[in-house]
Formats: sequence, structure tokens, C-alpha cells
Amino acid sequence: MTDTTFDATFAGRRMDTQFIAGQWRQGRSERVNIDTNPFDDTVLTEIRHASTEDLDDAYRAAEAAQAEWAATAPTQRAAVIRRAAALLEERRAEIVEWLVRESGSTRIKAEKEVSLAVGITTEAASFPTRVHGTIHPSDTPGREMRVYRKPVGVVGVISPWNFPLHLSQRSVAPALALGNAVVVKPASDTPVTGGLVLARIFEEAGLPEGVLSVVIGAGSEIGDDFVAHPVPRLISFTGSTPVGQQVGTIASSGTYLKKTSLELGGNAPLVVLDDANLDAAVGQAVPGTFLHSGQICMSVNRIIVQAPVYDEFVAKFAEAARAVPHGDPAADGTLVGPVVNDAQLKTLRDKIAEAERAGARKLVGGEITGRVVPPHVFVDVTPDMEIAREEIFGPMVAILKADDEEHALELANDHVFGLSSAVFTQDLDRGVRFAQRVKAGMTFVNEMTVQDEAHVAFGGERNSGLGRFNGDWAIEEFTTAHTIGVTRV
Repeated sequence: MTDTTFDATFAGRRMDTQFIAGQWRQGRSERVNIDTNPFDDTVLTEIRHASTEDLDDAYRAAEAAQAEWAATAPTQRAAVIRRAAALLEERRAEIVEWLVRESGSTRIKAEKEVSLAVGITTEAASFPTRVHGTIHPSDTPGREMRVYRKPVGVVGVISPWNFPLHLSQRSVAPALALGNAVVVKPASDTPVTGGLVLARIFEEAGLPEGVLSVVIGAGSEIGDDFVAHPVPRLISFTGSTPVGQQVGTIASSGTYLKKTSLELGGNAPLVVLDDANLDAAVGQAVPGTFLHSGQICMSVNRIIVQAPVYDEFVAKFAEAARAVPHGDPAADGTLVGPVVNDAQLKTLRDKIAEAERAGARKLVGGEITGRVVPPHVFVDVTPDMEIAREEIFGPMVAILKADDEEHALELANDHVFGLSSAVFTQDLDRGVRFAQRVKAGMTFVNEMTVQDEAHVAFGGERNSGLGRFNGDWAIEEFTTAHTIGVTRV
């Protein structure tokens, strides 16, 4: 059934075509993407998939347009990016509606996502004048060594469905600002908010034709070619660890080695030490666990509590979890909406069943309605259980008891990921000392694990990825160093 109450347009354009090589047109595949609302299954739009020929068109156009875009004055590039940021804000209400309907975002999450996208775009607008080279002395008399920072060329961006707008724009805006051309492949569940919205925004902002393309297609049809194509020099991928490992393998096996920027899965621990403010810990742990139905790579997966405060914390957290509003994501105040699709729902049902089979006790649960999974809290969890070792990506959490601080640290580090983490204590020095020993790219003291600021490094260790986003770290990712020796004769 088509949603007749929703105007499936954005900025005055119907979202039923792709943006390839500067033109809005249909893909040439025989397959069609039927874009549906995960809460009620209504059809939002239908888009014919891109073929490998369409992908080649996009990459060749990007290659042809990139040099001229890179040669554009920094202030001109910055003006386009600033205009894009302004348009994102101007069209906030439209974008929020699309995020709610297409990705199952609650209004709380959708508003936050637009703000994050505006933030990274505004930050990226400063990049054209922040990138710089260096001059170094040489051991050879009469010579100096110059290291120039240049755009990598063409960047391929593969983005996920959970924060589709922001996690596309987090790569697109910095890459464009630094003089690269970009081709985006958004997730099939979120082709509009993950790609077409940005195409329309940058088209309005005055980005030259061919510098940005959005190709919407099945991974089985164009996924490998998207990475293996000879044009892109960098593949920026955000998604699951297994797929990210496959991307890395393909990127290293073609005619040319490609740079990869991989932001992958997580299994974020939130540690509550024996001197923590428990009300503050609960107040942060609840949204950190259940925001966007836990479908965030930084979501709290494990809460590790020192034994002296374990019972009190568990009682307070369970009470708060039972009160979490869940259901229709369009309703004000909803924190937990639907999971994105039936495959994700099946995975969560399997995880619940496995946790119970392994001996974990379900302290908080409820009836699954449609794709809405109410908050689930498991206690009596041991570190060998799957629920404690694997990324959950749903509104579920495992609570483990730690004997002491060292045991809490051991439990926090006992997994293969390393993205985000948190520790709660009223002794800030103790918290920082603990944080420095956590094997993760990010640790927050007295805050939840879901954090992202556009000027601060974002990324993980171990199986959570390679590279960093945001600020100076994004400048490093989306440029390459060119050393030039100059000898006076």
C-alpha cells in the first residue's frame, strides 16, 4: 500500500530517480527498489536500481569533474559547503519527516541526526582553508623538502541505514570541501535520506555537475564493482564488521591499492564503578541503550557494574527501562520505534532466544508488535554468552557484575571490538585513569557511549574500524601527501 498521506518529494522534486553524472534519471537495472516505511509497510517511493553501467557513468563523470573542482578557489568551495549546511537547516522539517518514515527514526533521533549533519557540514566548510603542507630541511645542501596536501581524487562512500543522512554526510561534506569528487551508494533501506536528499541539497548549493553522484543498487549487483572500480582512490565505508572486512579485501586486490576508511561494528561497555552517581548513570544508560531502538554502532551493549552497587543500579535501571516509550516513531516522545526490516527483527528474536537458552535472566521484556521490539534487559549474564560478546544492534542490553575495578576493566576489554565506551565515577581522575586503559577509540566519563562532535576524532580500534572522522582527522583521511624535493642550482 502506498502512503497517500505523505508527499514523497524533497525540495520540490519527486524522489523516484537517481542522481548520476549530474542528471536525475532512472537506473538501467531490471530490479526496482521499493522503499517502504518499516513501521507500517506503506510504500514511500520506487526507484529503478543502478546497473554497473550506471556506476561507471558516475565514476567517470566524477573523474572528469574532480580536477576542476579541486582547482576552485578555497573560498568558493567553502561557500558551496556553507550553503549546503544552510539548506539542511532550512529543510529540517522535510528531512525529519523522511527520516521518520524511511528509517523508522523517532522524532527525537531524527532531529538529532539533522543537527549532526548540519554540524559536520559546517565544520567541513572550514576545511578548504585549513588544509596545508609543510616544509622540511634536507641533509642535502641547497635542497628543501616540501610536503603538499592534495585531495585523493574520487571517493566512493558506502553508507548504512541507521543514521543514513549523517553517516553519508560525514564523508561526503569533508571529501567535497577538500577538492574530491564523490560517488555515494546509500543503503537499500534508506536510498532517499542516505543519498538523494544530499544530492538535491548540493545541487541547490551550486556544486558543479558530475562532482557528486548517488547510485542506488543492490549489493549483489554493484557492490563489489563499487569498490573494485579503477577510478576511486578511497572507499569510505560505514557498516558491519564482516562487510567492512570484505570491502578491505576487495580494495586491496585490484589493479591499484585503494585507501579505505572503515567505521564498523561495536560492543560498547558502560562501566559503573562503586562510587558512581547511580541516578546519573541510569539517566545516561537508558538513552545510550535504547535510542533508535539500539540500532547505533555506539549503543550501550553491556553494562558492567561493580558488586557493591550492582543490586541498586539494576533495580533503578530496570524501572527506567520499563518506562521507555516505544511504538509509533512519529509520535512525540517515542524513544524506541521499529527495527528497520524483517531480517533485523529475526536477528533480534534469535538473540533473545539464545540469551535465554544460555541462562541469562530476562528482567525487562515485552511483546514484540510488528517490528517494534520493546526494551529488553538481561541479568545474570556471563562474559562467555553471545549477548555479551556480539554486537546487538537492537533495544537489548546485558548487565554483568564485576568483583572490583580491575575485573570491570577486564570485562570491558573482553571482546574483539573497540569503538565507544563509558565509565561512571564521582572521582574524575579515577575515571580518566580507567578510560585510558579501555581498548577503544572513544571513552566518555559520566556520559553515555553515543557521542559525536564534528571537530573531535571519531573512530574505533580493533574490529571496529580503521581511520578517524571529523576535524583535522577528516582532513588527513580525505587528502594525500605529495613530497616534492626542491634543489636550487
